Amino acid sequence: MDAVLRRRLDAAGRVRDFLRAHKTDVVGEGLGLAKLEQLLQRAEVLDAQQRAGLVAAHAATEQRKKLRGALTTKLLLYLRALGALGEQEGGEIALHFEVPPSNASQRALMTAAQGMLEKATSQQDVLLSRGMPPSLLADIAAVLGEIEKTIEASRAGRRDHVGASADLKAVAAEIKKQVRALDGMVRYRFGDNPELMGAWRSARNVLGPFKTKSEPEPGAGGSQTPKAA
Repeated sequence: MDAVLRRRLDAAGRVRDFLRAHKTDVVGEGLGLAKLEQLLQRAEVLDAQQRAGLVAAHAATEQRKKLRGALTTKLLLYLRALGALGEQEGGEIALHFEVPPSNASQRALMTAAQGMLEKATSQQDVLLSRGMPPSLLADIAAVLGEIEKTIEASRAGRRDHVGASADLKAVAAEIKKQVRALDGMVRYRFGDNPELMGAWRSARNVLGPFKTKSEPEPGAGGSQTPKAA
């Protein structure tokens, strides 16, 4: 959640707390407060979904880095070395395996590794005769499968994050409208009470609570009116 949206939701939470503390038959028990509470609850759920999406995508990325490292610096290099042994074996043609560079794109790495695996599988007997562990090809296939899983997990995490972010912005816009409506209700009920109106302005202030004793006159000079939620 970006900082501006967080401040707006924090201000809306303070508005809710103000209305709960000073509820009357005009303000506290009206549909305006109930609606605001529902919107804030929805925003909390979406915020959690947004953060969960980011965490899932990050975790998948970190796991993929480890798998890529094992694939490119151990498994595929071993396979390439086994293939090259034929160059030193009486006239037998070597099996050439091209290992992609460490900075290869994900697509390039997966394509190259899958090609090496298919070629090695077709020449499995030759490679076994050169000392290849029987589990090597299965290990490579397993790592490729795990990498595919992390790719899908990253995509799912990003989808969850983007979807929740869009919904959260829409909910925040509804909250802003609701707070504006509630502002009219509060001014109608407490407009003659400078202390409560000061507390109300402080609650609505998006930049955070502030202390004041009197309502500024419309159009009066002096300090700029704080931005409200």
